[in-house]
Amino acid sequence: MKIKEIFIIYLSISIGALTGCNVQEKTSQDITVQVTEEKTIVKDGDGIGANKALISQEPDAEKNVILNQLGYLPNDIKKVVFRGEKVGKKFSVISINTNEIVYTGEVGNKIYSPAADETNYIGDFSEVTKEGVYKIITDTSGESYQFKIGQGIYKEAFEDALRFFYLQRCGQDIPKEYGDTWAHQACHTEMATIYGSDKKIDVSGGWHDAGDYGRYVVATSKAVADLLLAYETNKEAFDDNLNIPESGNGIPDVLDEVRYQLVWLLKMQNQENGGVYHKVTGANFPGYIMPQLEISDLIVCPISTTATGDFAAVMAMGHEAYKEIDSELADECLKAAQKAWVYLEQAPNSNFKNPTGILTGEYGDSDDLDERLWGAVELFKVTNDEKYHDKIKGIVKDINRLDCRYGWQGVAEYAIDTYINLPNADDGVLQVLKENLKMTGDFFLSAAKQDGYNVYNKQDIYYWGSNMNVLSLALLYAHASEIFDEQEYIEYANEQINYCFGKNPMDMSYVTGYGTVYPKFPHHRPSVAKEKTIPGMIVGGPNTGREDNIAKQDLGAAPATKCYIDNRESYSTNEVDIYWNSTLIYALAKLGRV
Repeated sequence: MKIKEIFIIYLSISIGALTGCNVQEKTSQDITVQVTEEKTIVKDGDGIGANKALISQEPDAEKNVILNQLGYLPNDIKKVVFRGEKVGKKFSVISINTNEIVYTGEVGNKIYSPAADETNYIGDFSEVTKEGVYKIITDTSGESYQFKIGQGIYKEAFEDALRFFYLQRCGQDIPKEYGDTWAHQACHTEMATIYGSDKKIDVSGGWHDAGDYGRYVVATSKAVADLLLAYETNKEAFDDNLNIPESGNGIPDVLDEVRYQLVWLLKMQNQENGGVYHKVTGANFPGYIMPQLEISDLIVCPISTTATGDFAAVMAMGHEAYKEIDSELADECLKAAQKAWVYLEQAPNSNFKNPTGILTGEYGDSDDLDERLWGAVELFKVTNDEKYHDKIKGIVKDINRLDCRYGWQGVAEYAIDTYINLPNADDGVLQVLKENLKMTGDFFLSAAKQDGYNVYNKQDIYYWGSNMNVLSLALLYAHASEIFDEQEYIEYANEQINYCFGKNPMDMSYVTGYGTVYPKFPHHRPSVAKEKTIPGMIVGGPNTGREDNIAKQDLGAAPATKCYIDNRESYSTNEVDIYWNSTLIYALAKLGRV
């Protein structure tokens, strides 16, 4: 069910010249995007077949006037997409309250969007800034769904997206007063067996990763980093009133939630050598049951260097985040991070593969250099120990590729994000990292400008979890804007948010419960078991891989950004995941949407 990605931006630049190091000079300035998908395909759900009764109903008619169904902040740049060959020259914005035309705009020139295989036209209605509820109408293309303009329109979606993490908690009771429909007894509290041995350890706690009940270190490390960075970048967006057990304790609930996950992560470290176990799951995926009913034996899979590097990074971040509010936890985090680094120093790169008999998500990664870079950067930030800085310089000297996005497999951008802001950063390293960031940002931005929906217009980011890739670009653009002071990046960062809330070729919001049309039947076991979907979850989205049977059967030759179906069996397009939600939270916080 976990479709593995390698998305590498080959940035062939003269690293030797930029760092002053004696390395082979790269002369090409070209950027090539190479995508490889490593898949672990299994039959999900104990042989349960597709239930056609649980397929989402389509809208009454396909809309040809498409925009963010949630809405816009008053001062946003606001664009609407018209699709089809016959589009008029003007459009009107109508107030729902008064039924009056408040703005008439010009329809722009024709543009072809290859990822959607559509002819599009764009209209701009940024001049409409008054708070209210609106729709857009045309003579030839029909009308849009209703949308709002106003402050605070993302607040509820943001809070539900964050509350999702509480509802994903493993190892403790989720009582009715906090869990509502999805309340359940404590799950997965038994001791787990380390694969290949008779040794059992306590790894209770943490968050269930996705639509299944596995817990994966590399996946959760990204989620933890996103939430801590979201809080760091916009503390005013987070309060102490999220209706979780810790609410009202004087600590922002996001930090309470992350604390719960850090405590679990600490249990995943081998206390003898400092290495970190890759994951804990059953041997296979369970059926559509609540988590306390999954009683198969828990298996802790072997140590991996990618998990250990990620662990070192987020534990160092945890030290920084909690040193003023929970010094005991902060100290434990730092010691664990340093211990993990000792393991990494003597351990060669290890490409994790599922052991024999384990069929759950693999989260494989053949290259741990970016995880080592991230761990070294975060440890250098909190300790100022030059041994970590030396490692950073060595990695940057030797590396000729950096994935400057915020993924689970490519984590270099987390390292870049932190290092660029360090007061004692090395000038040569800074130059290399900034060159990578600028070239990558401009590459994706150029493609977005040529697309009717203002997102990346080629199919090679639309694989499992493509909505995370879109939101990752929002974060990339926002970071590039901070570093290079170019406002255009922010415009296109916001367009990635618009895409996820409805301004996309499927003409639907990908966030459950928000917008006019949104996923009703995600691949998420508690939502299926209770026949009620948790709000605030962002689904994976279009996936050209079509790895599940429903996608293969029903999507046919659909273009990249239309390879989506709202069906619980379509795990390759309609699953949810903690690190997709965390990317949404980080993007909304960083871009000031809340």
